[in-house]
Amino acid sequence: MKNTTLIVACSLIFKLATSQTSSTYLVYFKDKNSSPYSINKPAEFLSEKSLERRTNQHIEINQSDLPVNVSYVNGIKAIGVEVLNKSKWFNAITVSANDESKINIIKALPYVKQLQLLAGPTNQRVPSKFQTGSQALSSPAEMQNEKSINSNFYDYGPSYYQSHQIGVDCLHNLGYHGEGVTVAFLDAGYYKVDSLPAFDSLRVNNQIIGTYDFVANNTSVYEDFTHGMATLSCVGGNLPSRLVGTAPKANFWLLRTEDAGTETLQEEVNWLVGAEFADSVGASVINSSLGYSLFDGNIGNHTYADLDGNTTIVTKAADWAASKGIFVNSSAGNSAGPPWYKITAPADADSILTVGAVDSGGVTASFSSRGPSYDGRVKPNTAARGWASTVASPFGDIEYQSGTSFASPITAGAVACLWQAHPTATNMQLLSAVQQSANQYFFPDSLQGYGIPNFCIAHIILTDILGIDKLSGENEQLIIYPNPTNSDFNVSFYSEKKQTIKISLFDISGREIMSETKQVKEKGNEFKLQDGDISNGIYILHITTAEKTYFKKLVKQ
Repeated sequence: MKNTTLIVACSLIFKLATSQTSSTYLVYFKDKNSSPYSINKPAEFLSEKSLERRTNQHIEINQSDLPVNVSYVNGIKAIGVEVLNKSKWFNAITVSANDESKINIIKALPYVKQLQLLAGPTNQRVPSKFQTGSQALSSPAEMQNEKSINSNFYDYGPSYYQSHQIGVDCLHNLGYHGEGVTVAFLDAGYYKVDSLPAFDSLRVNNQIIGTYDFVANNTSVYEDFTHGMATLSCVGGNLPSRLVGTAPKANFWLLRTEDAGTETLQEEVNWLVGAEFADSVGASVINSSLGYSLFDGNIGNHTYADLDGNTTIVTKAADWAASKGIFVNSSAGNSAGPPWYKITAPADADSILTVGAVDSGGVTASFSSRGPSYDGRVKPNTAARGWASTVASPFGDIEYQSGTSFASPITAGAVACLWQAHPTATNMQLLSAVQQSANQYFFPDSLQGYGIPNFCIAHIILTDILGIDKLSGENEQLIIYPNPTNSDFNVSFYSEKKQTIKISLFDISGREIMSETKQVKEKGNEFKLQDGDISNGIYILHITTAEKTYFKKLVKQ
């Protein structure tokens, strides 16, 4: 039986870290005085899509959107240190230096507020979070059963269950596949995404909008670590009968913020500037399958007390991104064992969706980091398939890997489809609907939070909240009454011609519980359907003709 690994790094593609010989610091500025930019001219530093996202969610442009002061940056460069990156949200830059006297000069500058050590000279490495052992694969019989199940729209192959478990196949069948929604990945590299067959459709359809490497400060990301490639495949992969991602028609920015060979606070800053970049280019969703707790040389180690939603660099960055209208998805972490046990930053951020890992039966994976946050909030928020998830292999086919790293993007793709269905919703409305749709919303715990979400239910929740009926069919040709009902119900259907129709009733998990065919006449048709002692709940009635399918929500109470 094949084993599934929690991201096993191949020697071919894992760049081994060398000793750290210099120190890096985060330099905070006091102000943004004399900036050449103005909040009255945001198009000079934010893209049209970024401005559109803010407009749709009534988010104002403010001082935090302005880039850092160029003269301050140039003044620090003149001291002879290397400037690695710049953060407008923190009003700070990171610098690298091997001469402590130059750091003392920077501290004395009148426009410098404070410095924070991010990494120093060290040979001491913490164990890689991408090498966390192995887990047994689900039974061969179970995997074979999954391979035999298809949906009406996609032939998911073995990836069917991870989509069906959270109800995103329902959204696919309703016509939502992520079109027009931009997802930014913050990860450790996207090995061979430019050539692997799982990403053919992304390349052919120009769905990869762009790339950037915040570790090496260039645009080359396809030669690095496999982790980002595997997480991306959970959303944008498309190998019919093998792997179909949860938002295969979304657009993507592939951003490398993680150096897989090291673990320092600098990577949290890389995440910060990566999120700022995602904001500026107009991403709607961020997926981050990264987490931070302990660091090389014990420099900047976090404690559980730091996971209060307001302390770590990366957590504050995640909440900044959410404040700009981005839906941020984060993995909970794979640290349920010693010495950490708990979620890892930025999973403690209060305005994001943190996702734990479960198996095919909904049981919490043994490695999935536990909540709550230090200040007692429900974390993780939800859970999705993270045990034996179907992902793209670096060798061209598929494989099964385990980790919250995969539960997060599986969910992020579903969020993209949900936002496509409800483009006027805010990120916080989406977050609330996803949590409310989960199977233990009224009794959350520290393992799965509110539970496993059902995006078909989330779709219906948003339909009601936003005052629209996406399930009504065209021109109100399908009407159900009484609705809600406590017994039988009537169906009114306006047919454009005499024809045979199929009437189907589905529960919210997508299971067909009733089906029959009828001959209908041109124009108005009325008929009564008996509930067949169905349980109280939400259902979707389909009327299928040769040309199209009409939908209507039914509530039994």
